[in-house]
Amino acid sequence: MIVRRVLTAVLAATLLSPAAASFAQVRTQDIPIVPAIPAPTTEETPPTPFTPSGPIQPVEFSVMTYNVEGLPWPVRMGRGSKLKAIGRELAALREKGLQPDVVLLQEGFRDEVSDLIELSGYPYVAKGPRKKQRDPNPFAKDDRPRYKKVKYIRKGEGWGKWGSSGLWVLSDHPINWVKSHAYRYCAGLDCLANKGVMLVSLQVPGLPTPVEIADTHLNSKGASGVPRNRNRMAHHLQAEELGHFMETDRTPGAPLIVGGDFNVMHAPDRYDYVMQRYPFDVVSQVCFQTPDSCDAKISADGDAPWLDTQDLIGFKQGDRVAIRPVQVEARFDGSTTGGPVLSDHDAYEVTFRLTPVPVLAIPPRKPRGSP
Repeated sequence: MIVRRVLTAVLAATLLSPAAASFAQVRTQDIPIVPAIPAPTTEETPPTPFTPSGPIQPVEFSVMTYNVEGLPWPVRMGRGSKLKAIGRELAALREKGLQPDVVLLQEGFRDEVSDLIELSGYPYVAKGPRKKQRDPNPFAKDDRPRYKKVKYIRKGEGWGKWGSSGLWVLSDHPINWVKSHAYRYCAGLDCLANKGVMLVSLQVPGLPTPVEIADTHLNSKGASGVPRNRNRMAHHLQAEELGHFMETDRTPGAPLIVGGDFNVMHAPDRYDYVMQRYPFDVVSQVCFQTPDSCDAKISADGDAPWLDTQDLIGFKQGDRVAIRPVQVEARFDGSTTGGPVLSDHDAYEVTFRLTPVPVLAIPPRKPRGSP
């Protein structure tokens, strides 16, 4: 029995590892908003009507995405202590007034993620698709892909979900609502985690409308343990699910920031497919192609630095709020300014300038026949 439990833990942890793995709307009450210090919201709380707070003015707003490698024993040793260390590092940034407004986490599977959250001091926290969450197929019945969902049984397909999505959003600003979707299609060891996408609406002082933030984690490549054609097809299908969810659940015209582990490093075919299915402006690409527009404090090797990492942050303009990145930098990368290495991913932080767009007054129509 002990041996069986160890083997079970090994396989479950392996599928969740970035080294080994990488549509109907879900109502707010179905997605827990996890209390931090103190409990700001509960899963039973209905969406809060939006009321602008403070004078309407440009706002600097920072977002960090971080795959925290929150994997269980025995595949990863010492991850609990590392997760707590991440919480302490975020708290240290907070003491200096340098903490990101929002942190997007991936692979937050371990119980110690709750310690990370408590230590970090973020008062508003939301969790992505749960282990048992299942959502309707977003593809029309006559348009569903010819994709055999169980093909490589020895690589974890058909075993059910052994973990949640591992997605979390930590925020300094009130969360108005949360929506999410668990991907139906997957390949290899990734199938053991309930990977998906979550979308939250935040009330940010100074802005005339809420800001929406998406966090996601897509299927890995070779780490999935299955052939390239298989894991690439799963990634493409998840990109389609992501696009369908965002087009369906995003508030039309809302300013949007998208982040997460897209598993696109050195894979232009994957990157291009995501952009074709749900295009958004990728910060690393914008900053590389227009260097005068933002302060890029990250290395840029080659002609496509946005393909040098699995992690992306992007944005879509809002009707009443314009967005542009003004700074991008690595955190927890072992550098003097970035902080210690605490995961197999670096954290990636972008500071945006969010600028309210004046609403043009439309003159009243003249009565017909008037001069």
